[in-house]
This record gives sequence, C-alpha cells and structure tokens, in this order.
Amino acid sequence: MTDTVDPSTNPIRLAVLVASARHGRLAPGIAEWAAERAGLHGGFTVDLIDLAQAALPDSLDSSAPQRQTIAPRLDQADAFLVVVPEYNRSFPGVLKTALDSFRLEWQAKPVGFVSYGLGMSGGLRAVEQLRLVFSELHAMCVRDSVALPRINESLTPDGRFNGNEGDQTGREQAAKLMLDQLLWWAQALRNHKSAHPYGR
Repeated sequence: MTDTVDPSTNPIRLAVLVASARHGRLAPGIAEWAAERAGLHGGFTVDLIDLAQAALPDSLDSSAPQRQTIAPRLDQADAFLVVVPEYNRSFPGVLKTALDSFRLEWQAKPVGFVSYGLGMSGGLRAVEQLRLVFSELHAMCVRDSVALPRINESLTPDGRFNGNEGDQTGREQAAKLMLDQLLWWAQALRNHKSAHPYGR
C-alpha cells in the first residue's frame, strides 16, 4: 500500500499563471497579490508564471524552445491558480494558446481562479468559459473563486493594483476559501495519483 504524501514535508506546488499580455495590463500586480495570499495560507510553494514572458508560439510544435522552457514548470505543479481578466466577455488569447499548447501537464490537477474586470461581473464570464476548457483538458476546477469587480476602483494613482482598496475583507475571505479548496483537492489528487497514475 502506498503511503500518502505529507504536505508538511512536501508542500503543494502551486503555479500562478499571469494570463494577460496586453500593454498596460493589471494582471502582474493582481498575481503578486494572489501569490502572497497563497504563501500566507500555508501548505503551498508558489511558482509565478507570466504567460507574456513565456512567448509561446502559435503552433503546437513540441520542440519549440519556449514550450520546452515552460512545460517542466507546468508538469511539476500540483495545482494551478489562474489570474485572468475578462476581455469582451471571454478570456485572453494568450491563455488559450497556453492551454492548447500543453495536454498532460494539466491533467488530474485542481484549478482556481482570480478574475477581474471593469464591470460588476469581475471577470466571472471569462471564468465560466475557462471551466469548460479545463474540463476538456481533464483538470478539475474548484467551485469558489475570487472575482474583483470594478477593478479601476482598486488602482493607485499611477494605475497599479492596490489590494487594500475596495472590499478587502471580502477578498481575503474569498481567497482563503478558494485556497482551502485548492489545497484539499491538490493533496487528495496527488496522494491518489501516487498509487493510481492518471491515464498518461
């Protein structure tokens, strides 16, 4: 019988994906806030992956150097946290390219979301579409997410994200709930896969 993995000696490896490549994007600052929440939560080691810097090719050529650089980091992750804006009621093309460029790296791992937008939805329409895509990739999305509506009201005078502005208590509570679920599912899936590898 295979022993379960002890999270105190082998923490969950959480990949935080910065899923925007637009000029003037807010995603890096929001991703830093999310990564800090994960670090304070306990049980996670965090790898911040900026998809804009990954510069993935449009083709699915597995030999492309950009793909070979990011693939091991995704493969080693036990869970994913996607920081995503809503563009035109959907999610950015750079994220779709990343999702389509890999397959096994996503399988049987939990995914959480921090979304944001200018309107009241806070990016939830992008998240709902991403749930369908991740399901097709055999990943498991946790139920609760963090939505940051009216993101322009949470910016500093120089246009950067300020996590202390807006409903800070609500954000912290939502982040903890989502991270609790990510940690539970990541531990459960990692332990089960150690005895029963998922269809690779």
